[in-house]
Amino acid sequence: MTALQVLTILGAGLIAGAVNTIVGSGSLLTFPAMLAAGYSPVVANVSNSVGLVLGNFSGVVGYRRELAGQERRAAWLAIPAAVGSLVGAVLLLALPESVFHRVVPVLVLLAVILVIVQPRLTERLARYRDRPASSWALRIGVALTAVYGGYFGAAMGVLLIGVLSVFLKDDLQRINALKNVMSLVINFVAAVVFVFAAHVAWVAAALIAVSSIVGGLLGAAIGRRLHPNILRALIVIGGLAAFIKLVAS
Repeated sequence: MTALQVLTILGAGLIAGAVNTIVGSGSLLTFPAMLAAGYSPVVANVSNSVGLVLGNFSGVVGYRRELAGQERRAAWLAIPAAVGSLVGAVLLLALPESVFHRVVPVLVLLAVILVIVQPRLTERLARYRDRPASSWALRIGVALTAVYGGYFGAAMGVLLIGVLSVFLKDDLQRINALKNVMSLVINFVAAVVFVFAAHVAWVAAALIAVSSIVGGLLGAAIGRRLHPNILRALIVIGGLAAFIKLVAS
């Protein structure tokens, strides 16, 4: 790995840690950086998931004030999150690598679209929040998002914010804090599977881990003030770059 590639991955990890804490979709920055460094899509995805766990943890720590009083809510949502993530990680390892190569460009493009439309989509779906079945719908929504997160994970945070915002009537910052906990659970479960059953590029994963810890704390510090549209623009650019790279390769 060249010095430029090391700096690129460190920089992507730093920004991704902040982006994951504030909005989600940090993987749309680290994943292209891993591809640019010459890693295959599957190795990049696995190593990215492992590396971002500590960044997720620092984001949870940074948002601990908004988590006050949500301990029970986080605990019962962590179960479908963990189960879904396990299913997604097993699917990644069980299915042929050719499936991942065909599916991931579509998932990246879908993730970019979700980043763009998420605020309007959340607003349109909010009317379903108080339905009697909304509690089970929330669990199912978290579980399905976790399957996606365990398999690939780009824009998983955006999906989580969308699902939580639809079914929970709460302040957006508190929902974002809960999203950080769910992201940590999903990435941690997937990372455990990958460490024992997949090939991890440990140098790249370590670079992402170190820089995303700092990024997660920075994201928590500025996330209460920074306009999300600035981050969305950055995420969209990175996601489109990844899509072009994957289609061209």
